[in-house]
Amino acid sequence: MNTYSWNCKTVDTYPSSGEFSDVVYNVHWRLTGTDETGEHSATVIGTQTVSVEDMDASAFVAFEDLVHEDVIGWVETAMGAERVAELHASLDSQIAEKITPTTVTRSIVEPTPEAE
Repeated sequence: MNTYSWNCKTVDTYPSSGEFSDVVYNVHWRLTGTDETGEHSATVIGTQTVSVEDMDASAFVAFEDLVHEDVIGWVETAMGAERVAELHASLDSQIAEKITPTTVTRSIVEPTPEAE
């Protein structure tokens, strides 16, 4: 069984939005899948917009109080479970291809002329 880890530590913020400052609206993410041996992995990257509409004081997290797990949760919620599952399936496929390749890229080596 593969395991998955998010890196969602780079974000874009609005300097101010309504009464709030440093409001995260876009997350640059990297999702890595690793096989159970730890020998094979694959990564996908992207960005995800997170909603800042209808934000109220009870839901707002000040930038200096943000933790990585909060941002991961925002990204997964914004994507939806189906999209997250699609990303996991894509990583699983890439890892399986590394373990048991269905194609191999090779180079043709030209013979060297023999010395006379």
